[in-house]
Amino acid sequence: MRDLKYIYEFEKLLLEANNDLVQKAKNDGGIALGYTCYHVPEVLLNCGNCFSVRLRAPRTGSLDIATYYMSNFLCGFSKAILERAIEGGYQFLDAFLASETCSEMNRSAEHFELLHLVDNEKFFLTFLDMPFKIANHTVKHYVMQTRNKILNRLTEVYGVNTSDDALLKAVEEHNEVCRLMSEIGNYRKEENPRITGYEYHVLNLVTYCCPKSLILPMLRETAEELKTREPDVKKKFRAKIVVVGSEIDDPDFTALIEESGALVVADRYCFGAMPGREEIHINPNEDILTQICMHYLQTSQCPRYMSHEKVQERRDYVKWLVDEYHADGVMYEQLKFCEYWGYERALASYVMSEDYGVPTAAVDRQYTASASGQLRTRVQAFVERLEIKRIQKERAMKNGESRESL
Repeated sequence: MRDLKYIYEFEKLLLEANNDLVQKAKNDGGIALGYTCYHVPEVLLNCGNCFSVRLRAPRTGSLDIATYYMSNFLCGFSKAILERAIEGGYQFLDAFLASETCSEMNRSAEHFELLHLVDNEKFFLTFLDMPFKIANHTVKHYVMQTRNKILNRLTEVYGVNTSDDALLKAVEEHNEVCRLMSEIGNYRKEENPRITGYEYHVLNLVTYCCPKSLILPMLRETAEELKTREPDVKKKFRAKIVVVGSEIDDPDFTALIEESGALVVADRYCFGAMPGREEIHINPNEDILTQICMHYLQTSQCPRYMSHEKVQERRDYVKWLVDEYHADGVMYEQLKFCEYWGYERALASYVMSEDYGVPTAAVDRQYTASASGQLRTRVQAFVERLEIKRIQKERAMKNGESRESL
């Protein structure tokens, strides 16, 4: 396939957290708000002249300094964020909105304040106290948290307009991004998709890490470009898979999977589009902030929710993705030492295989996994297993048809 017009520009934007579009927005008077978790409602960070930046640490090397302040037994993502902050990589931030969802990221975030890692007198760090289940009182608490710790703080510190009209405008912009990403993502359902998992991963990461208003023109043009893009006549993949698991902000991880023969057709992981790129439907007759908060609570697929209903919902959702995107199997991945996904991966990968009949592989990995020969070998072995299953299925169907014809 011919390269997408903006793919190289998108890749360049992902090389730095403080990329060219972030710098442009800052120079135009924008307020940069960093966050790392789905439970911090992204749309609220794009009110008025604010813009959200989901924090990453691209091209991470040594984690020695962060390990000194934290521990060897914490996930690489949390340590990479702290390491990059100590290096001065997040000086552009005006605030860091964190949430009490992951103790490892909490330890990382608190060091922004303890070590004074952002040289900005107005910089503030705040934590949302997140519920473990959805009920009337927990929703009310979550709404109060977002009002007091995000919207009110932005108004008090930076004079940001957080009125209902400002929220609606932010929702409209967010929904356009979601519509475009859904339109582009639907091409992955094709028998021979006209977009690769790597390309989609790059596009989706850009929508998280760059100001929405600046990325939208290129995103619109890319969506138009894909309408007439022709896939390669000969397929370059041997199997299609859904990737499920913890944080993946490195498109090279997806590239490694696809170089090993598996096309990634659905991204059900942190920093992915499922969830993350669903439109927020607003009823003008009801409280807007409550509806926004309910959207994030209801769509979240985080294993932090441990009620039976949520656990079952996550498994059913993965099976739906397999069917909807015509995948041959599922790869569950987790960052090493990720507590929530460590439990989820171990059990869900077994349940999906035994109870749902979906071929499943489970891997753990480091934050920077693109050069992992062991991971590549695991993916290649999984692809071969999927190919064998497909051959056996085709042979069984053929034999069945032969017996019927007799």
